[in-house]
Formats: sequence, C-alpha cells, structure tokens
Amino acid sequence: MKVLIAADMEGISGVVHWDQVDYKQDDYKRFRKIMTAEVNAAVRGAFDGGAEEVLVTDGHGRGRNILIEELDRRARLNSGGPAPFAMVQGVNQGMDAAMFIGYHARAGTNNAILDHTWTGTVVNVWLNGQPIGETGLNAAVCGHFDVPVLLVSGDQSLCAEAADLLGPIETVAVKQARGRMAAECLSPAEAQERIYRAAQRAVRRFLVGDAPAPFRPSTPITLVVEWSQSQMADRAAVLPGARRLEGRRVEFTAADAPEAYRAFRALVTLAGS
Repeated sequence: MKVLIAADMEGISGVVHWDQVDYKQDDYKRFRKIMTAEVNAAVRGAFDGGAEEVLVTDGHGRGRNILIEELDRRARLNSGGPAPFAMVQGVNQGMDAAMFIGYHARAGTNNAILDHTWTGTVVNVWLNGQPIGETGLNAAVCGHFDVPVLLVSGDQSLCAEAADLLGPIETVAVKQARGRMAAECLSPAEAQERIYRAAQRAVRRFLVGDAPAPFRPSTPITLVVEWSQSQMADRAAVLPGARRLEGRRVEFTAADAPEAYRAFRALVTLAGS
C-alpha cells in the first residue's frame, strides 16, 4: 500500500498567527520543526498500520518547510514548487490513499485558524455549485486518480468541513479555534500521538475495506471563483475558456478534476494580489 501525506502548515498545533507560518519571521523556525514532527507522526502511523511506501508532499507556501534532515528515513519528500499537482504532487504515481496533515478551513469559516482558500484574495470557490476549500480541491484531484483521503488534521472547523465533504474519515483536531487567530492548542507531543494513532487506524481501515470513497465531483466540472475585488476578476477572466460572471466571480468548465485544479491555479495567478 502506498500512502501520500500532503502537508500544510496553518493547521499545525500551536499555529494561530501568520508570523508562525511566514519564512521571513522568527517564529517560523519553531513551527517548521513542529510541522515536520506532525508529518513524522503520520508517517509512523501509516507504516505501523500496514503501509509499504509513504510519499510526503510539502504543500505550504514555497513548498520548502519540512526539515528533510528530521524526516522519517522511510519516507520520500516532494519539496519546492510550482509542481504539476501542487499540494498533492505525486498523487498520480500509483498512490492508494492520502492523508492531509496541518490543513485549514476554507475562506469565510467561523472559528477557524487562518481560514483562507489558497490565497487571501479568494473569497469563495465552488465545484459544481458546492462550496469548497483547499481540502476539497485537493481531494478532488486525489479522487480523479481513485485515491481516497483517509485522514485530516487541523482545527475543529477543518475537521468538520472535511467530514461533511468526504464522509467517515479519521480526523484529528489538534486545536480548538476560538476565532481566526485564537485557539486552545494541544501540546505538540499530544497532537503527534493523536495523529499517529489516527494514521494507524486509517491505514488498517483501508486494508480491511473500511475506507471512505474517493471524492469524485461529476464531470464536466464547473469551477467558480470569487475574489475580494472586482479588478482581480477582471484579470482572471483573460484566461482562455474563462467566463466573467457578475461582480467578482469567474467561471470555468473543466473536463475533469486535474483540469479544474490547473484552471484554478491559473486564475489565482492571473488575479494577483
């Protein structure tokens, strides 16, 4: 069994402020170590649950956060970017299942630490009329390759969002958000232990046929993105195939999830900040 562990940073235990996930700030050094440790907990759990191969993808910012010298030696690391499948790079390499570690809730979520969807300028994203965040976007790409998401970790709002979208997956709430930048956090040791146990359970469930189904939006996929400013929609609408809707929204129809994912990334890049 091959497992992809896709890691972000805003959902790591203790993270409550942008300074803690910004490589230019002093606090970042501490939290990239904690990020690496939470990823390692998932790696250990996956192997102890029965996985034979684990690939880790660093999906935060520039993709250069996980400390490779501290990574579990049995895992391989996708680092840097941009990469063809971004936050789930490697999902097309024969993976059987995925886990999302350190994820955050979609933009506009109440009581969710650093809630956003890819960038602070995106207000809403819909796939076939369903509001989604990064969890949904990445899970849809995984689903295209018949890869179910078995586990997510982050705050309680992210866990609720993922369970509502993906079904009976394993969830680990490493903090209870009390606002956008305030939370009651587990200690790193406790968070890592819970992630380890959940990853182990998730793989064991998969191996006995008790895994959630892959997330597969019906095709063709209608992607709609709403920005915080109309001029961003102006710029995004120059993408071939894009259609400007009212106000700050742009629509794109994609043949499948990977095309929708590429279109979303292109729209965000064109929109700028």
